[in-house]
Amino acid sequence: MGRELDRIRSEVIAARGANDARYIRTVIAVHRGLEAGGRLALSVSLFPPAWCAGTAMLAVAKTLENMELGHNILHGQWDWMGDPAIHSTTWEWDFATPADAWKRTHNHLHHTYTNVVGRDRDLGYTVLRMSPDQPWHPAHLLQPLYTALLAPVFEWGIALFDLEADAVADGRKSVRSFLGDVAGLARKTVHQFTKDYVLFPLLAGPSAVPCLLGNLTANALRNVWAHTVIFCGHFPGEVRTFTEDEIEGETRGQWYERQIQGSANIDGGLLFHVLSGNLGHQIEHHAFPDLPSNRYAEVAPRVREICARYELPYVTGPLRRQYASMWGRVLRHALP
Repeated sequence: MGRELDRIRSEVIAARGANDARYIRTVIAVHRGLEAGGRLALSVSLFPPAWCAGTAMLAVAKTLENMELGHNILHGQWDWMGDPAIHSTTWEWDFATPADAWKRTHNHLHHTYTNVVGRDRDLGYTVLRMSPDQPWHPAHLLQPLYTALLAPVFEWGIALFDLEADAVADGRKSVRSFLGDVAGLARKTVHQFTKDYVLFPLLAGPSAVPCLLGNLTANALRNVWAHTVIFCGHFPGEVRTFTEDEIEGETRGQWYERQIQGSANIDGGLLFHVLSGNLGHQIEHHAFPDLPSNRYAEVAPRVREICARYELPYVTGPLRRQYASMWGRVLRHALP
């Protein structure tokens, strides 16, 4: 199985070319157009129709930048183009957490140790209990509440999570490194707040207050969408978790098996997949995190066929079902 999946990856890498480059540059152009249109409309947002149009365009632009651009560029999916403007080492996204901090916790820890209790910090983000192998604490009784409250401020929750304060307490991260990350987050926070809640509202003049509220609403909508897609791709009830003993001596094929069983897909059309950063193909993304995201739909039927042949579960379903299943998991593990 490992060899078959490696072959799929090699074939896509060999076939990358002009069509892929055209796709990502088209997404960038659409994102820039929507952001410019949204900012312009919010500059005259004393008029309610302008506020609605500007907020909607800005929310979609921020969603595209976060999901299909930022997340995937920072995975190195487009490094092969050699374009410094969209390279994983140079991109800084419109999101609270600094890119370097996110790449460390997400690209390395999460994608290497997917759903391994005690190794994958993304398994509940250190505050949620998502597996019976995680110890229960009375505070987990409130996790349905703070899961819901996290959604509109998701970027800030991730930013605090990426500081890895728990690693400092455990001695796995130095205080000096932690303070450096705090300084980096402070710089990014100042930049984000200044851009959305000071600069553009001031430029809007008489429309300053509705412009600020439009920016706030666009960020909240983007955060709720990102929270929904990410939680539905990782936490439906059929998704497995693993112990550290289970990954000892893990082979390449077993690594693929864990990525497949530790992820869930979300069914949807082209627009849904673009707006979700193609993370509706979460299984394919975990198997091939550095392949161009527009290729996941192409390889998904082949991955699904391999799973069927090797009798591996391939968890997929519409958004409403995955969302309900995710909440079932949150509620179930809130109890001892």
